[in-house]
Amino acid sequence: MAGNGSMGRLLAGGLALAAAGWALRDVRAALGGRAEGERLARMRRSPRFRDGVFHNPVPGAVVPAGTMSRLLGELLLERDGRRPPGPIPLVTSPSTRPSADGLSVVWYGHATTLVEIEGRRVLFDPVWSDRCSPVPLVGPKRLHPMPVPLTALPVVDAVVISHDHYDHLDMATVRALTARQAAPFLVPLGIGAHLERWGVPRSRIVELDWEEETLVAGLRFVATAARHFSGRTLTRNTTLWGSWVVAGKNRRVFYAGDSGYFDGYAGIGSAHGPFDLTLMPVGAYSPSWPDIHMNPEEAVNAHLDLGGELLLPVHWASFTLAFHPWAEPVDRLWREAKARDVRLAVPRPGDRVDADDAPAPDSWWELLGA
Repeated sequence: MAGNGSMGRLLAGGLALAAAGWALRDVRAALGGRAEGERLARMRRSPRFRDGVFHNPVPGAVVPAGTMSRLLGELLLERDGRRPPGPIPLVTSPSTRPSADGLSVVWYGHATTLVEIEGRRVLFDPVWSDRCSPVPLVGPKRLHPMPVPLTALPVVDAVVISHDHYDHLDMATVRALTARQAAPFLVPLGIGAHLERWGVPRSRIVELDWEEETLVAGLRFVATAARHFSGRTLTRNTTLWGSWVVAGKNRRVFYAGDSGYFDGYAGIGSAHGPFDLTLMPVGAYSPSWPDIHMNPEEAVNAHLDLGGELLLPVHWASFTLAFHPWAEPVDRLWREAKARDVRLAVPRPGDRVDADDAPAPDSWWELLGA
């Protein structure tokens, strides 16, 4: 009997070690790949690349690496209203139908957004995992489920990535999209190395520098500037970050990705606008990192610089990534939009908005916990 007990303990220990090995393997994979060969040579030719890394057009401070652990510890403390007071309402079956030849948009939460433009579908920064982290049990956890499973996503024509941070580029989601969809991935320079490590065929990867463009499914995609940074480890800026222009025959969309405010928005608007829809990040701002994330008032400034018609806020509601209260970004945005006569749409996660017939915000976020 004792021998059987020892054998059982050895077996259990072996299984635990094997499970830990598989988990560690996934963590290493989630960190991504490293550019080499022609990919690296092309990165080095970029006007934004020098001294081995990419640089912002307007220099800006980022969070010092030495303070990151302290800030992450502060973020884990549930205080100051950083979580919603009640369940976030989700829309699993929108009543608004996609426009056959116009422009509509489905916001799934945080930055994950599906743009339906002139009969084509473009998926921005898809993240379906429960945490934005390389470690399954550690890191910012979702404040609401995704409104629909990834298996229910319709066929998309392009998957567009803004940069390689975990809340915008998720290994598990990329692998699932690679298996279930046939769309190409459009990414800034260097990110293709991550995708290839995760099994995306090279033929499905389109890497662009700022102001480079490509045609996919009859749509013109232009990689444009942003004021941010990149990195999936403590090593930063070895891949490029950016914003995106998507233009059809008659409709145009701008997706800002992550960015601090800078004067480049006016140039993007002049060169590629005006835009029927802008997807602007409004959350996760802080005086500790003023140059890499916009606050809501700056998002309105950027929208106007771009020549935007309808503003839909992203990068809020789904993950706690800063110290401000949960609903503060959208409250401030709504006040600023009304003061400056900006059309604003604030859908519940999973709902669809028709850009030509967007309802006024109904302040659904104020009713949570009531």
